[in-house]
Amino acid sequence: MGYPASEWPEPIVPVQSLSNSGITEIPSKYIKPPIDRPSLDSFEINSETDLYIPVIDISPLINGSDHTDEAMHAISHACKEWGFFQVVNHGVAPDLVQKLRAAWREFFYLPMEAKKAYANDPKTYEGYGSRVGVDKEAILDWGDYFFLYLLPESTKNLNKWPELPPNLREITEEYGEKVMKLSKMLIKAISTSLGLDENYMLRAFGGDNIAGTLRINYYPKCPQPELTLGLSPHSDPGLITVLLADEHVKGCQVKKGDLWVDIKPKTGAFIVNIADQIQVLTNAIYKSVEHRVLANAESERFSFAFFCNPKGDMAIGSAPELVSPLSMPLYEPITFNEYRLFVRNKGPLGKSQVESLKAA
Repeated sequence: MGYPASEWPEPIVPVQSLSNSGITEIPSKYIKPPIDRPSLDSFEINSETDLYIPVIDISPLINGSDHTDEAMHAISHACKEWGFFQVVNHGVAPDLVQKLRAAWREFFYLPMEAKKAYANDPKTYEGYGSRVGVDKEAILDWGDYFFLYLLPESTKNLNKWPELPPNLREITEEYGEKVMKLSKMLIKAISTSLGLDENYMLRAFGGDNIAGTLRINYYPKCPQPELTLGLSPHSDPGLITVLLADEHVKGCQVKKGDLWVDIKPKTGAFIVNIADQIQVLTNAIYKSVEHRVLANAESERFSFAFFCNPKGDMAIGSAPELVSPLSMPLYEPITFNEYRLFVRNKGPLGKSQVESLKAA
C-alpha cells in the first residue's frame, strides 16, 4: 500500500464548528449506513447485558507485594476474555491528570483560527485534525482531535505543539513520561502472563525505542447521534492503548461477541486495551478487540488515548516460543511503519487491517 497523500482529499471542516453553528441535522458526510449506526435502544446498555470489563488493582505490580500473582492472573484473564481492562492504583498522580484535562480543554476552547494554525496532514497526523483516512468516499466521524508524538525524544517536534495555554507542553510531556512507564510495566506483565521472560515483548518491539503518541479526542454535541459515530469501529494498530476516558459522559463501547458493551469508566482509572501488534506477536493468544465511540446530543466529551507502539522499522511476526505444530504462525511479518499505512489511507475499518496479515 502506497504512502498517503500529503494533503487531505477535501477541505477540513472541524466538527466543533458544525456543532457550534446550531445545525439541527448533520451533513450527509457523517451519516453512517443503517447497519453501522448505533442501536441506542437495544442490547448496548450494560444494565441489560450485565457485562462489565474487568477492573484490576495493579498496586502489587508497582510495589512488588505478595499479591503480584493475583494481579498477573487478572491481567491474563482480561487479555484472553476481553482484550480490555481498567487499572486502578496505577501510580499516575490525580493532580497531573486533572491538569492535563484542564489544559487541553482550554486549548479546544480557543478561537478556531488559533487551532487551525496547527492543522495536520495525512503523512504524520501530527497536529489538529478531524479526519483519519484519505479516502474521499469515507463516511466521516463526529469528532476532532490533536495528535502528538511524545517518545522517544527524537520523534518529538515541539513546533507542532500548541503554545497556549502556557502550561500545556510541560504538563503533556510529564503525563507522557508517566504513562509510558505504566505502559512498559503492563507490557512486562503481559509478557510474563504468557510464560515469556518479562522483558521479551519490550525487546521484540524495540526496547528503548518503543514509541509513545497521544491523541486528545474532542467529541462535540451532535444533533443526531443516532445517525453517526464519534469514532468508527476499529482495533488499535500498536501494542497497548492507555485511555483516560471522560468520567462523566459515557461513549466508549467494546465489542464482546456480537454485542456492543458500554465501558463505564471507574473514577481514577485508566482503560487499557490490547492492540494489533500484541495479537500478531502472541499468535492470537491475546487478541485486539474492536471498539467505537458514540456521539452525544446532550454533552460534549473529551478523552486522551496514549498509544504505545513498536519501533517503526522492526519486522514483527508471531513469537517462535508461542508457535507449535498445533499452532502454526498466523501472520506474515511486517514493520509497524508499513502496517500503519493502512489506517492512514483507509481510516478505521474494524479488524480488517490485522486480518489482512494472516498467512495464506
